[in-house]
Amino acid sequence: MAIDPVSAARAYQQAAQAMQGGGATGGGEGVDFGSLVQDAIRQAGAGAGQAEQQGLAVASGQGDIVNVVTAIAAAETQLQTVIAVRDQVISAYQEILRMPI
Repeated sequence: MAIDPVSAARAYQQAAQAMQGGGATGGGEGVDFGSLVQDAIRQAGAGAGQAEQQGLAVASGQGDIVNVVTAIAAAETQLQTVIAVRDQVISAYQEILRMPI
């Protein structure tokens, strides 16, 4: 069975809302996991955009190749982090599906 990351994040968000609505809060301010994931994805996209801008600056003769390599490495690291988190969320979701009721 294929599970897409959006469905996993949505299921987690619904479970978190159900727990908060039931009075099972941890006493502190709640953190929305879905927002954290969306922010990480936005940051990864922004990093890729910055790498692209650096590449265009070098192509036009106004930038330094070291900045391009650094921006690309940072964007790649951000993307790998987002992918690793996505894989762990999917793995956890699949584990929950395998739990007996």
